[in-house]
Amino acid sequence: MDYSTAEMMAVAASRALSNDDICFVGIGTPSLACNLARLMHAPDITLIYESGTIETKPDVLPLSIGDPELCETARTTVSVPEMFQYWLQGGRISVGFLSGAQLDKFANINSSVIGNYERPKVRLPGGGGAPEIAASCDQTFVVMAQSQRTFVETVDFITSFGFGSGGDHRQQLGIRTQGPTLVITDLCLLRPDPATKELLVVSIHEGISREEIRRKTGWSVRFSETVAQTLPPNENELAVLRDLQSRSNRANRAHGGKGCGL
Repeated sequence: MDYSTAEMMAVAASRALSNDDICFVGIGTPSLACNLARLMHAPDITLIYESGTIETKPDVLPLSIGDPELCETARTTVSVPEMFQYWLQGGRISVGFLSGAQLDKFANINSSVIGNYERPKVRLPGGGGAPEIAASCDQTFVVMAQSQRTFVETVDFITSFGFGSGGDHRQQLGIRTQGPTLVITDLCLLRPDPATKELLVVSIHEGISREEIRRKTGWSVRFSETVAQTLPPNENELAVLRDLQSRSNRANRAHGGKGCGL
């Protein structure tokens, strides 16, 4: 069955979520993945969006964290300060999703600047709530397309702390959460080495070679001793995902938008 790389990423991310997770959701692929998990195998997953909506069950994908769809389908909505101070910084979130402009081999993320911080080539949107998500969620999942431009030896600026320089650097700083436990790309899945915390390729998507992964990684990427083949999206996963996407596009167009297709 034909599917896009974006669909592969969304399905792979959804499979990593469980019924017991309390998930801090982002817009885009994370929202699609979390809601796919809710509709497929994790009906009791608790989805929390940054705007303060708790246990939301949107019928269509929100276009932003301020989309009324989130409040209308949530069990409750709290203030943003309560969301961050009580829920996130209070250690009540099991999984948070992150992305950025750059990722290095120790899963540090840059979403601030390209180049020197004082005189950058490009100034990016910044961290928003990402640094708190990286430090306070029990574990984080990173979703990014993979290229030498995005997967770099060393990020130009650490916006969201992964494992720093590797090893126990995270623990040395007093950060008690697990950190990035999974990186989902359009080519493969990566997880940190238990000791060094360097990202290792643990699963390769259908039709992707090791050489392509090496070519699109800005460091000398390593592969786990046992590398799996990522199961492609099955017929049911694609049907549910595409139905959700189609409903979301229709709702968006009804309000004058252009759709939000993958």
